Amino acid sequence: MKTALPPRPIHTDWKTLYRAAILETNRTVIPRRVTEAEAAVVARARELFYSAATAEEKEALEDALYALRAFRTAWEHTEAA
Repeated sequence: MKTALPPRPIHTDWKTLYRAAILETNRTVIPRRVTEAEAAVVARARELFYSAATAEEKEALEDALYALRAFRTAWEHTEAA
């Protein structure tokens, strides 16, 4: 009998997902990448809310979320035009 592995938490690689989102060039993949990265950043921020975290990581998370939202807005306006 095989035992299923528990799903890997998405937030463990928030930096990797963030980089993948902002560097993605395939227009059909961009929305999914941004959504995945946003979810990972928010999950990590929530995790840090209940534990001791460095100010640097908290600031990096805030910056990443701001950049992802700006990227999403810019992409949506480009697609609408």
